[in-house]
Amino acid sequence: MDEAPKFTRHVWAQLWRLVRPYFFGRTWGKAWIQLGVLITLMVASTGVSVIGAGYVMRYMMTALERRYAEGFHHWLWIYLGIMAAGIPLAAFYSYMEARMALNWRDFLARTFTLRYFYNRAYYRLQSNEEIDNPDQRISEDARNFTTTALSFALLVLQSTIQMLGLAGVLWSISHTLMFVLIGYAVFGTLVAFLIGKRLIGLNYLQYEREADFRYGLVRVRDNAESIAFYRGERRELRDLRARLGGVVGNMVVLIRWNRNLAFFTTGYNSLALILPLIIVAPLFLAGQVEFGAIAQATGAFATFLAAVSVVITQFERLSQFAAGVTRLGSLWEFLDERDAEDDLEAETSDQIEISEDERTIILEDLTVSTPGGGRELIRGLSFKLPPGKSMLIMGESGSGKSSLLRTIAGLWTSGAGKIGRPPYRNMMFLPQRPYMVPGSLRAQLEYPGSGRNSEDESMQEVLETVNLPELAARVDGDFDREADWANMLSLGEQQRLSFARLLFKRPAVAFLDESTSALDEPNEERMYHYLRKHRYTYVSVGHRSTLLKHHDWLLRIAKDGNWELLETKDLEKAAAGAKAGGDRSVP
Repeated sequence: MDEAPKFTRHVWAQLWRLVRPYFFGRTWGKAWIQLGVLITLMVASTGVSVIGAGYVMRYMMTALERRYAEGFHHWLWIYLGIMAAGIPLAAFYSYMEARMALNWRDFLARTFTLRYFYNRAYYRLQSNEEIDNPDQRISEDARNFTTTALSFALLVLQSTIQMLGLAGVLWSISHTLMFVLIGYAVFGTLVAFLIGKRLIGLNYLQYEREADFRYGLVRVRDNAESIAFYRGERRELRDLRARLGGVVGNMVVLIRWNRNLAFFTTGYNSLALILPLIIVAPLFLAGQVEFGAIAQATGAFATFLAAVSVVITQFERLSQFAAGVTRLGSLWEFLDERDAEDDLEAETSDQIEISEDERTIILEDLTVSTPGGGRELIRGLSFKLPPGKSMLIMGESGSGKSSLLRTIAGLWTSGAGKIGRPPYRNMMFLPQRPYMVPGSLRAQLEYPGSGRNSEDESMQEVLETVNLPELAARVDGDFDREADWANMLSLGEQQRLSFARLLFKRPAVAFLDESTSALDEPNEERMYHYLRKHRYTYVSVGHRSTLLKHHDWLLRIAKDGNWELLETKDLEKAAAGAKAGGDRSVP
């Protein structure tokens, strides 16, 4: 019983969250000036329409009925003059509405993208099942929201002005006509709401399934080579057909409910055409009103009814709008909750304490837990990595090797203990699957920074160091030419280009998360030899035993949270002794 009012209040609360920043935030002056100009144009345009349809048309029709040619032409010229004045007003009104909707959309999208990246909310959204397709919400849903919200607000205001302007006209013709119109509009609004209230949920689901189908197509495009190698076309086709089936199935239900609503709205609008005639015609036949009053009543009644019945005529769009508000509002709520969580974490003492005042990595009694504290991955780890030294992290899959790097980076905060490290800008993380940014070769090498205006010679030197001397030649030596690097380069080449970023930036500490897994041993040897020769401080995660000789320490992590820290030179001595002992035992 209380679900509908509760949902309505929820939608209004989310609508206020989305409206407030633009109209009551730092851009309020510009927003209200634009809105004021828009309302002025709308009032002027509506006033011209009310005068022309409500009064001039009556006098013109009365003169025509009385065969009074001079009077007819007099009022005809006035009507044409009013039309001429209304054309530029209507054109500028439409222009200002589109511009304001665009400015609002620009502001809202910028606000969302800023909050999307703030405190790495985009990263945390990966584990949230309720917020699907944030990309669509920020782009398409934000565009639909600003355009529709402004359109509805102006439509309601315009309808109010029309009602005020035409109420006197209708009242002067017949009090009964006025009462019938109001009762008819109230009745129609209630019935339309009862029939169409389910459209809101169906439109929300349609947004979601359309986004899922589009994501499936994007996923195939981004993983085309892997799918081709696996010959996974049938499997992907089956998945896309299932997603498309969800889109079509929900749309069928949506169309059926729109049909049910159309049964009522069509009859409602058809009856509205003859209602004023039914009431005013007897008055004309009785000689109580003139003939022009019939045309005046018909036009005013139709306009007034459309204004009062805006919910009925726009119910389908309103249901789509409410679904869009819910999607955008839920994303806004998620970002608010993350900000609140960050503030709470900053105040509590049971989180990992991170200091950025060190030149290297220092771990003190560090316990790493999964987000939410569900499982301890590493327990009581203490270690200091001297500058210019290196450490290799090994362990079974799922033991928490990459999770330790996430914790040091600050992506995970659940656990206990202390982490000392350099500022984040002085560290660099190389993932197993490098990120190839859209843009030029210069942008690839400088990522995530930009605008350094590095010399082409220095960039070519770095490319030769990582054994990619011919890479610039693929773009004719133009480091500023844009290319699709993700598809142009193999995974091994991408990993070497990622190493080039590392050499270009020269961070205080580097973290390599299986970042040489696609390289052959000579190229892997080349990368690590350079790091050791130039005394880089780095931490690697890997499985290959060939990595041991490139590191000073080995950290083995077990699945039960225990760990073991060894110096690799001791391991080499033990391995050499074991080999020598084995050789002596051979007869």
